[in-house]
Order: sequence, then C-alpha cells, then structure tokens
Amino acid sequence: MLRINDEAPNFTAETSQGTIDFHNWIGNGWAILFSHPKDFTPVCTTELGYMAGLQPEFEKRNCKIIGLSVDPVSSHAKWAVDIEETQGHKVTYPMIGDTELKVAKLYDMLQAEAGETCEGRTAATNATVRTVFVVGPDKKIKLMLSYPMSTGRNFDEVLRVLDSMQLTAAHKVATPVNWKQGDDVIILPSVSEEEAKAKYPDGWKAPRPYLRIVPQPKDQKAQPEPVGAR
Repeated sequence: MLRINDEAPNFTAETSQGTIDFHNWIGNGWAILFSHPKDFTPVCTTELGYMAGLQPEFEKRNCKIIGLSVDPVSSHAKWAVDIEETQGHKVTYPMIGDTELKVAKLYDMLQAEAGETCEGRTAATNATVRTVFVVGPDKKIKLMLSYPMSTGRNFDEVLRVLDSMQLTAAHKVATPVNWKQGDDVIILPSVSEEEAKAKYPDGWKAPRPYLRIVPQPKDQKAQPEPVGAR
C-alpha cells in the first residue's frame, strides 16, 4: 500500500503525447498524476476541463500535470474534443493510456486480480481509479486524495496544498487550517527560540508556547496569485 513519502512508482507508458518514463518526465519539478475510471464519463469530463484551465497556475509553480484513464490513447483523443467543446478548455497535458491496467495496479488503484485489459470493463468496475497523487522533485509522493465517482474533485484545493507544500519545503514552517497564499504561518516546534529570533527578529504571536504564529515568509522563489484570485 502506497503512503505519503514513499517513492512514486516509476513506469513507462503510452500517452497522448508519446511514450514517457514517468520519473524522467517529471524532471526536477513537481507533478500531479490524476486518474479516471473511463473515458467519456460525465464527472471526469468536467475535471479534465477544469485542470486544463488551471494548467497555467500549476506551471507557475513548476508543476506538471498528467492524467490517466483506463482506456486507449486513441480514445483519449476523441474525448479531448468533447472536453474542449463542453468545458471551454483544450487539454494540452498528456493523458496516459492504461489499457493493460498496469499503472492503476502499480499505484494500488486496482487489485491484482482485476485482469490485464480494459476491454469489457465499465466505469463502475474501475471505480477506485479516482485518485490524485502529488509527486515532489525527489520523486516521492507528497499527497494522495481519493474520491468517489459521483463527487467531482476540488482542484483549487490541490493548488492550495501545492502552495503549502512548496512553502513548507523552503522554510521551517507549517500552514494552519484553511491557510491560503499570503496568510500567517506557524513556526515548526523543532525550531528553537534562538533560531526563531534570528529568523523572525520582529517576533511572533504565541497564544501557547507551542503555537508561534508569524507572517508568511516573503523570500519564496515565486509568489503566485492566491486561489480564487483569477
């Protein structure tokens, strides 16, 4: 069973943009792999279209997007036409064709006994292929979100979490409940008082000794606009 901080399993697969080696495709940035039980399903159509619209925001954060559906690449191309016509955004990120269910099994989204072909399978039999994985530059899984078929995923939330993970990777801070870009952050408990004073000479708010609240550090490499500001 995959867990956060496990290495994201590598694979070679056919996509709508040619054959890729997943780790090589990620390169030195971040990546989002989000999966779908079948092409031409209504909820997933809205999701792929929304992600296509958000793609520039992920690119600002040095994060690539790749989709997966348990159908052939040729089917993805036809589906992409529907997505653009109904959602208003063209899908320009790659879509994996997982016809032998290899990636879905590799990422624990389908059981080993699910077979070796997508032929004859329905969206219902692939219902567990509804997961979002965020992978860091170190090729480790940073986030996993699994959704039921009837509930559309919140990709603004994925963008928000990516902002948090990139911030906390660069600074010894954590982000509180419902944090968004520009909000106050929390100094990690592992940071000593001396280190905190050197880092934050203006001090901090501390309603409890373990809860030290400071403004978000401003020396990030990039300051993307907050979710919802588009």
